[in-house]
Amino acid sequence: MTTKLKNIYKIFGPGILMATAAIGGSHLVASTQAGALFGWGLAIFILLINIFKYPFFLANVQYTMATKKSLIEGYATLGNGWLWLFTVLAVIAAVVNTAAVSMFAASLLGYFIPIQLTLNLLSFIIIFGCLLILIAGKYHLLNNVSKIIMITLSISTIIAVVMAATKEVTVVENFISPSPWTLASLGFIVIMTGWMPAPIEVSSISSLWLKSQMKQESINYKNALLDFNVGYFITAFLALFFLALGALVLHGSSYEFKDGIAFSHQLVSMYTSVMGEWSRLLIAFIAFACMFGTSITVIDGYGRAVAEAFSLIKRKKSANNTNVMIWTIIVGIIGFLIILYFTSSLRAMLDFAMILSFATTPIFALLNYKLVKSTTLPKELKNGIFLNILSIFGLIFLFGFLVLFIIYRWFPSILGI
Repeated sequence: MTTKLKNIYKIFGPGILMATAAIGGSHLVASTQAGALFGWGLAIFILLINIFKYPFFLANVQYTMATKKSLIEGYATLGNGWLWLFTVLAVIAAVVNTAAVSMFAASLLGYFIPIQLTLNLLSFIIIFGCLLILIAGKYHLLNNVSKIIMITLSISTIIAVVMAATKEVTVVENFISPSPWTLASLGFIVIMTGWMPAPIEVSSISSLWLKSQMKQESINYKNALLDFNVGYFITAFLALFFLALGALVLHGSSYEFKDGIAFSHQLVSMYTSVMGEWSRLLIAFIAFACMFGTSITVIDGYGRAVAEAFSLIKRKKSANNTNVMIWTIIVGIIGFLIILYFTSSLRAMLDFAMILSFATTPIFALLNYKLVKSTTLPKELKNGIFLNILSIFGLIFLFGFLVLFIIYRWFPSILGI
């Protein structure tokens, strides 16, 4: 029995890493805030986003297992223009996202430091710690840390939601729940759409993790698909649970809703209000572990992606381990410099990165769709009728939403604004 469990445990890798990278920004923050602001109003929308994006994230397993190449190598075959587009987006997302998630993790680390340290110093500890783990342990250590974080976070979140559902929350008198389906809410929904369950370019990062795993272990199609599906559906499942937590604890309550880094401490207080004061340090540690895991996967993933992209542009071949480690360190250093010199502008940069992810989501979804359609796949990896139809509807949904946002942002008169 123990051997069987160990074998099952070994199956999981890139799919769980992708889930760990996704949960930090889109779940702990966006899903919880969606519940706090709109109650259950966005539950169906969150579910639809996860469903419509599924075929385009699945492409990383289909293409990489069939060709032994990463999606980024696939983009290169479509032309240098597409590869350069990915590279520019990856560089921007790498440094801004590293700064943002590291600051979030640093604010939670402050719970466990007996002396008062600045956020900049705490952020340095986070980024330096991530780089040490990646340099020392590389893929295997990252893989094992991610699994532990996902199990712990999932269990604690489910318990918190169940307890919140049985606890009465005092609602502000004459409270009227706002509708998310107004133009005023479009900005929030755009950010959530771009980052739920993760930016589409994370699919290419996941394909790099899968390619790395394939070099070290023997993986069959069935196990690769199982790993991806478990990781993906955990993200969708937890997105709804985080929304439920926000809806049950914060929505309509007397909580003063906070934004940015301050929300990390409010998140811990939210769990504590449900589970009891005894759980404060435990929940703070779990939330910190989640954000630290996100920081590691973001630095590692984007470091790999940027290294791969530049190597394909310059040398027309995949990046080697030395290049990957160099770019991983560069991503970490620049991320810290952004924290050090642009702390006051970090929120604006993060919003820019989120909107950019939203704007490019349908483009990379289309690229992934084209790669899968143009690649000869084994029967086990081919899309059936349902996934083909879902892909078409997903592209219509993503491009349609992008057109609506462009009209809202630059041609508001069309909407009568």
